Amino acid sequence: MAFTGRAALLAALGALPVGIWEPSWTGILAVNAPLALACACDAALAAPVRRLGLTRSGDTSVRLGESADVTLTVTNSSGRPLRARLRDAWPPSSWEPGTEVTSSRHRLTVPAGERRRVTTRLRPTRRGDRQADRVTIRSYGPLGLFARQGNHKVPWSVRVLPPFTSRKHLPSKLARLRELDGRTSVLTRGEGTEFDSLREYVPGDDTRSIDWRATARRTTVAVRTWRPERDRHILLALDTGRTSAGRVGDAPRLDASMDAALLLAALASRAGDRVDLLAYDRRVRALVQGRAAGDVLPSLVNAMAGLEPELVETDARGLAAIALRTAPRRSLIVLLTSLDAAPVEECLLPVLSGLTQRHTVLVASVADPYIARMAKARGNTEAVYEAAAAAQAQTERHRTAEQLRRRGVTVVDATPDDLAPALADAYLALKAAGRL
Repeated sequence: MAFTGRAALLAALGALPVGIWEPSWTGILAVNAPLALACACDAALAAPVRRLGLTRSGDTSVRLGESADVTLTVTNSSGRPLRARLRDAWPPSSWEPGTEVTSSRHRLTVPAGERRRVTTRLRPTRRGDRQADRVTIRSYGPLGLFARQGNHKVPWSVRVLPPFTSRKHLPSKLARLRELDGRTSVLTRGEGTEFDSLREYVPGDDTRSIDWRATARRTTVAVRTWRPERDRHILLALDTGRTSAGRVGDAPRLDASMDAALLLAALASRAGDRVDLLAYDRRVRALVQGRAAGDVLPSLVNAMAGLEPELVETDARGLAAIALRTAPRRSLIVLLTSLDAAPVEECLLPVLSGLTQRHTVLVASVADPYIARMAKARGNTEAVYEAAAAAQAQTERHRTAEQLRRRGVTVVDATPDDLAPALADAYLALKAAGRL
């Protein structure tokens, strides 16, 4: 129970004529008997907080950068109307900076025996699960002189999913996939592709595709059409170790890697391939296996929601061992990791041969666009030194990538905005060449 600021102001004003004395509620209310009576009546008419019933409903998941609405239903089972201020508390990362006060605080009036709803709009700034904290309600009397306050625990969880900003590239990559799949006039052939059908020869067709037996039965030259093999296995291996915590722009490298992995998963599942996910540093952080095509993307997004970079060195040997167990037959292993020289040379290269002997390996890495800008800097001594340092870093990165290519690994090294489409293009190129 608490007296409000209005009651304190009235009491102070009523006490002024008495003289100067040490202010206390006992003395003030003794002099201001009418005010004391008003406060007592106000207290008796304020709705009790503990007897209120509170339930939640609304969104249980939201993509990072979007808004989620969580509705709180307040049921007043007492015989007195509720006039209240309500604070619906959530973790600080549930709102953008500066919006918590306006989003979480509400005024409401609930007549006796009725219920009302208030909606809290969340706009999370980080991935993961956001758990509702306590609901604080301050119930006022009709005069606003007295308030009862109490807390309620009303559990609710909202899972914040990766934003999947690269989804905008999916239509163009699917169009390219349809070309590879023989659904348009552009047809490709590579080792490992499957025979699809026969059609009439047109100038420019590969003469190796001519079917001479079928031609002998026709009056025109017939050529075979091919389509990429389906039902290939793709393992997306996310490195969640120390190097994935480095920030490029406003987000960790891990976030850009996840976005690229989601675009590739969406594309590969449309192509009829099976997609699994492994997130690993020194232990398995997430593992998604055996999902149907329609369930791949939701499963991956849900598994990635709680992933955070771990400040430990990734155990490359353990990662390779689990990848081999997860992909027992020939697969495309897409390793989303760093191209920093030390981790690659000391950890990845010694175990790489075990992967490349049985699988096609693709390494995708997030490049820092700031390094490229530094390399072009000129104008003063400091800028020239920065350009020299950036050029050295780029040279070292290119040398590391070349070491991987010499071992039969396909390397994709691109900035956060370009990594997802570049990785999708590399997948399509491997599929067109029949290397999956």
